[in-house]
Amino acid sequence: MPAPLDPVIAQIIPLLPLRDPAVMTPQSARDSLRALAASRAAVPPPPVDSVADIEVQGGAGPLAARVYRVGATPAPTVVFFHGGGWVAGDLETHDRQARNLAIETGAVVVSVDYRRPPEARFPAAFEDAFAAVRDVVSRLAEFGGDATRLGLAGDSAGGNLAATTAIACRDAGIKLAGQFLVYPVTDAVGLYADAQENARFPSRSENAEGYFLSRAVMQWFCGHYFADPGHAADWRVSPLRAASLAGVAPAIVTTAWFDPLRDEGAAYARALEAAGVRVKHHEGPGLIHGYFGLGEASEVARAEAQRARADFKALLARGA
Repeated sequence: MPAPLDPVIAQIIPLLPLRDPAVMTPQSARDSLRALAASRAAVPPPPVDSVADIEVQGGAGPLAARVYRVGATPAPTVVFFHGGGWVAGDLETHDRQARNLAIETGAVVVSVDYRRPPEARFPAAFEDAFAAVRDVVSRLAEFGGDATRLGLAGDSAGGNLAATTAIACRDAGIKLAGQFLVYPVTDAVGLYADAQENARFPSRSENAEGYFLSRAVMQWFCGHYFADPGHAADWRVSPLRAASLAGVAPAIVTTAWFDPLRDEGAAYARALEAAGVRVKHHEGPGLIHGYFGLGEASEVARAEAQRARADFKALLARGA
């Protein structure tokens, strides 16, 4: 039997944003995630040695980015993409996640603020993510400085960008030590509204509502990201549909049991393994989508996130 929902998280769910697509707008979604981050202002953020706001090159011009450092170089470099359904989320909403990633892996973390829909629809976010990685690679001496220890990481929509960018890096000959995919979107075909596609992933019905991220909110996100529903079959947003996953970077994949995205994340882990890619999958028993941001409240969430980050640290240490 799966573990029951963590009771601490059960108390938090009613307080979380992004739960009513009938009234959400892109701006209200962004504002609500910012407000959630601001509500923790009295709690000191995880301490790193330095934080610097910089720019990296995106697909259509410069992008804001933030660099987190612990210790001295040389170190691994991790390019991090925030979640928020592609539409919301930014450097501020995911500041604590980026800090924890730097602290627990020892990497220099470069958090990238990619373009968001509906102002910039698919494939803008993917193009920004890949361009940012290429720019970081070209300037690696400014960051961790070790070309054999480059990794990608992201949560939710950011996990989707990390997964698709890892495929693009393989195709471009950019060697990665690892990819860290935190409850990623891996198959957007049907935009979470098609019954036949949804039936392939039982978690989309089992966890359709009641656990923070809902299937209806995923439909809302997709409606803003895609100008054409047919674009959802493109591997640059549905990596589970890629022609081949052979040769992509080793992966740490996390899912959450009470998450509509659970089964597509697990399917991606299996597909990577079937392609000969080294994979470690953390199933997130008792947890919901977004639990990496709940570690200050939930010991269950904190411990599971730490286990996953430790595995990613090991991939980075092994090198490309």
